[in-house]
Amino acid sequence: MDNYTWEQKFADLFEKCLERYRSGDRDFHGYYGEDDLAFLKSIGYKPREFFDFVEDHGDEGDPTPHTALLIASVRRDFLKSVQNGKHSSQELKEEELPPRDAELGGHAWLPRIIAKARAKLKGELHPDIMYGCGGDRAFLRKRDIHPADFLRAVWAAKERDEEVLDYVRANAGQ
Repeated sequence: MDNYTWEQKFADLFEKCLERYRSGDRDFHGYYGEDDLAFLKSIGYKPREFFDFVEDHGDEGDPTPHTALLIASVRRDFLKSVQNGKHSSQELKEEELPPRDAELGGHAWLPRIIAKARAKLKGELHPDIMYGCGGDRAFLRKRDIHPADFLRAVWAAKERDEEVLDYVRANAGQ
């Protein structure tokens, strides 16, 4: 993989998949060739995970391709620098997530998005779970926090939820 221009490959693949999606092809399994799958793996992405961003953008215009790229950049950095390029075999399932109404510091959804962000960083999200879904976007938009910035804050906080709460309190709306 060309590390210097990986973001262009991401953008090109996003656009190619978006064209297929907009043409009515909803079966993402046919979206990717071998090179595409190798590329996605190299940045720590699963095919469904990438498709979820394409689908939401195609349907709602949000997240933007730029946001998807910034989120991918954080995941790619984590894979390279923390996981030393080794993919996790673990997978977070829906029933393991905190409930949608669970609170931390008076913020409903915060425990859930923290768990999803940690799993996203490690590449451990079950294909049916999306970091950056509509609920995540609503939570972050209300607090004016970019999804990629939130990922980096969770990374920096490690397993310390209180540090993420402090980040949310300090950065919300700035």
